[in-house]
Amino acid sequence: MAKKKTLTTGAGIPVGDNQNSITAGSRGPILIQDFHLLEKLAHFNRERIPERVVHAKGAGAYGYFEVTNDEIFKYTKADFLSKKGKQTEVFLRFSTVAGELGSADTVRDPRGFAVKFYTDEGNYDLVGNNTPIFFIRDTIKFPDFIHTQKRNPKTGLKDPNMVWDFWSLSPESLHQITYLHGDRGIPATYRHMNGYGSHTFKWVNDQGESFWVKYHFISDQGVKALDNDLAAELAGTNPDYHRQDLFTSIEEGDHPSWTLYVQIIPYEDYQTYKWDLFDVTKTVSKKDYPRIEVGKLVLNRNPENHFAEVEQSAFTPGNLVPGIEPSPDKMLQGRIFSYGDTHRYRLGVNHQQIPVNRAKVEVNNMQRDGYMTVNGNGGGKPNYEPNSLDGPVEDPHKKIAPFEVSGEADSVAYDSDDHYTQARDLYRLMSEDERERLIKNFADHMRPVESDEIKLRQIGHFYKADPEWAERVAEQLGLRIPESVK
Repeated sequence: MAKKKTLTTGAGIPVGDNQNSITAGSRGPILIQDFHLLEKLAHFNRERIPERVVHAKGAGAYGYFEVTNDEIFKYTKADFLSKKGKQTEVFLRFSTVAGELGSADTVRDPRGFAVKFYTDEGNYDLVGNNTPIFFIRDTIKFPDFIHTQKRNPKTGLKDPNMVWDFWSLSPESLHQITYLHGDRGIPATYRHMNGYGSHTFKWVNDQGESFWVKYHFISDQGVKALDNDLAAELAGTNPDYHRQDLFTSIEEGDHPSWTLYVQIIPYEDYQTYKWDLFDVTKTVSKKDYPRIEVGKLVLNRNPENHFAEVEQSAFTPGNLVPGIEPSPDKMLQGRIFSYGDTHRYRLGVNHQQIPVNRAKVEVNNMQRDGYMTVNGNGGGKPNYEPNSLDGPVEDPHKKIAPFEVSGEADSVAYDSDDHYTQARDLYRLMSEDERERLIKNFADHMRPVESDEIKLRQIGHFYKADPEWAERVAEQLGLRIPESVK
């Protein structure tokens, strides 16, 4: 029989007794010299790092991405997309958005779909959702939006009054909330939902040509959802249902996969397309720009430790590799700062040294010191650049492609206030059964709102999209639509 390992302190010192504190006699007080006890309690007191402000509850897994289309490289010089058959290791984290760590998986909420590609040029993070659009289009509104999805500061309870007050005063949310209250609002599992980059990004090829791009990860398992009753039952009987399903399926060899498609949009089209390509509340028609297959994403390995790998995983839209760049999307621009800053608060300034976040290539920079630096801290190398001591230098070939900007500095809104056409199109694409469920979901969610003014304000947005839609919601809520709305 193999000899068991010896229990030690964090410093590797053998522990003689892990069952009894060192005390002054059998009934005496504990002695402060019991360092093992003090270390054990002190670590326990600090085991819970701050949870994510959003996307707190999640699950994750490792896998790979394999390119299946040789033609993609003509649009981008990103090395991990350079040839058919090339594989790149990935880590994918799924999550709900509004709930806390202990919340139920099966709630009506968007799902995060964040992919970390461990490429040969550093980590590329594609941080999206299971919806192709979002509630707002300017990041300055994001803290306010999230506050409405969290808890009322007075009661400590979730509050539909806050939710609908904000949405009814933010008509750009109509497209997303229609998607959310439809049949795809509660995915059956993480495996049975699509993922989207949501924003428009820019691809640049070796010739310096630029293209706009939209990402679509389409589930190979198909898209399936839960009805309200089953979702509510699972929330009570197994609040970790989605997390358990993902772990179990991979453990049993049933590896979920997604096919990645992109919409490629010629660079100059941003000036003339009927929708603002940089407005994340809008979709880009597949009829105008058909999807092109890129590759296959497969999840085939579970983490060894949920906290170390899932809870400490950190994604930011600012992690972009050469050949992939941001667009002027105001939500994307703000997220580039916000996500990294959140991780510096939650996990520390050196969070990119944590194994799940660590690049697979050598990291060379002048960022030293700070809490928990564990990578040798650059040794005796200089901590400034430029230097004449054979330090790392920049590569001019990796600079971003130019993007022309102009205009006066001001707080400027998007040009278009048409928040209704795409929501109307989505509503009218639904079958009558789907519409009936949509109307019921809206009415059930709005019914607890105390103010009829808020309800009618939201119904006014429905009316602008489709009068029938508004009339049906109003009828279920027992309200009459005033003439001023019509």
